[in-house]
Amino acid sequence: ASIASTDMGLLLRDDVFVDFFNTFLNLPVFGQTPIYISGTGCWYLWPELPSHLDPSPAALLAWLGKHRLPHFCKSSLCLHLVLCQRLLGFIRSGEAAELLNWQSADQWLLEKCISGSHGMRHLRAFVRGTAGEELIDFWLITERLLGLDEADVSQRDLFLSLVHRLRATHLREGSSVITLCTTIVGSLPKARHIQSISTRREILSKMQEQALFMIQTYWLPKFFVHCKMGMEEEESCQPLLQEYQERLLKATREEPPGFSEPLPTVHIKRSQGLLGPYCSQKAKAEIWALVKEGRDTQELKMATFQVKPERQPGPAGSTEESQLDKDAFQSIPQQSEHPAIPAFGGKGGVMSLRRPRSSAEQVTQLENLCKEKILSDLPPSAPLGQLASLKKPIQTLGFLPWALSAEACAGQPFRDFLKCQNCSVETELLDLWQDLEEFLPVVLDSSRENSFFLRHLIGEKICKTYLEEDSIEKLPLEARTLRSLWNHLVSGEFSPWIFRAQKEICKVLCCLYEEFLADDDRTFLQFMAPGSDVPMPEVPGRAAGRGEHFYLSQRMNQSLKLSQALQGTRSLEEVSSKHWQLLAARDLQKGGSIQAEMELLL
Repeated sequence: ASIASTDMGLLLRDDVFVDFFNTFLNLPVFGQTPIYISGTGCWYLWPELPSHLDPSPAALLAWLGKHRLPHFCKSSLCLHLVLCQRLLGFIRSGEAAELLNWQSADQWLLEKCISGSHGMRHLRAFVRGTAGEELIDFWLITERLLGLDEADVSQRDLFLSLVHRLRATHLREGSSVITLCTTIVGSLPKARHIQSISTRREILSKMQEQALFMIQTYWLPKFFVHCKMGMEEEESCQPLLQEYQERLLKATREEPPGFSEPLPTVHIKRSQGLLGPYCSQKAKAEIWALVKEGRDTQELKMATFQVKPERQPGPAGSTEESQLDKDAFQSIPQQSEHPAIPAFGGKGGVMSLRRPRSSAEQVTQLENLCKEKILSDLPPSAPLGQLASLKKPIQTLGFLPWALSAEACAGQPFRDFLKCQNCSVETELLDLWQDLEEFLPVVLDSSRENSFFLRHLIGEKICKTYLEEDSIEKLPLEARTLRSLWNHLVSGEFSPWIFRAQKEICKVLCCLYEEFLADDDRTFLQFMAPGSDVPMPEVPGRAAGRGEHFYLSQRMNQSLKLSQALQGTRSLEEVSSKHWQLLAARDLQKGGSIQAEMELLL
């Protein structure tokens, strides 16, 4: 709420906010996806505006404040920003220096390690599989829950969903949160009554404070030691360590950075001109065509995999269900739309490899299959000349799964558009798509914290909300798709029909997503070019090059991967040399996390 009510110009003076906001702005669900370089005060727009326009920075900030910031405040990225700010506030405090015997140099280095969206991803990767992961998850869910008004009908469903999630995971007997907050939980039964709002909020607030204190005083120092040890092994981190040693030799304490330094004048990079009218839909299609063509040129990986539906014990009719699973797989696009075809493992598995794979490899490969909507990372050495545009125009349906994967990370702007258009059935379909998307990583990765409880909780929620008799009749999807989803999800099992259902949903939502992009374009032009309610006339200019398209596509893709890792719809990578290279490359005033990811990739 405090972020939403703050002037955009003031927010942009905080480099940590800029880092998270840039990650958000480049999610591919949006039409306009700008990036801000705080060190120079320069905004880079994409798609660019025609060169004859002289866009006003004040108009851009007004548009961001009205049409981007409200969605950011509903996103997981914003929750991680708030947690990051709380941790930074503790790191910079005299309490931390006294309690943990930190010098100013220690505080400086830890700030470097934890600042920004990549710093928070690194912290979450470090605590994965420990009590620290549960404490952070609990803090984030509780932060979102306490910010909701359950008396507001529009927020009540989300509120109750979060309450149920807490009960099934962090508030169950034996959880790390319950163990930590034993004295507070003595009055927990009171929190089960919907009427006792103030009591429940008070209990959760105290538990959240206790969890944060443990993160600050126990897990942060462990993370700091981990960072110093990891940086010593990475050659690219040596300049940072050298500066750290120099700061250690200084006896004087340095004041934490504030807003007192003079800032560069905010301006917008003038475009070189573009061919055709301003149209984000066309720009996205061009990017998707380029990357999809590049992905099609890579070596086919299907040869090493065999699709074998696993027989599930069940009553008569299970043979028919097995045949349906085969049909579902046949309906899934193959190599041209998937970066890699992985092996399925576990009880709900339906693929087998010719050679055994470790559990971690299977999870990674499964996630790649799920991410038809994630662009593949093309090898940096791939000649851009090989990435020629497709002869056939790419339709919106081709990149819609990519965009919808970013919808939840972006605070659900497309859903808000559908509600404004009174598209209740389509809104429900989008909700089903997102719930299936949330279910996939939970059911595919048994190593996740509380995965057993979550997959049953989400599976039951999907069945109860969308797949019961009275609900099925409203959904314009194939009956066998819905029936097959029920048969698997009611028991928390994976089903290939999830992909089939998402594909059918995309066909229904495609035209409405085009309207959403057109509306986003109109709104942007109303701010940036008043009076331009109609499409911009064609003007002489240049077409974006293949190299530029490749860069833009990967910038959005890295933003999506980073956002999904923080949100939990993509498994966190284990800490590796890549994390230390990103730390060495990251400069919050020169593009931050997104730019560091791009430098490492390119």
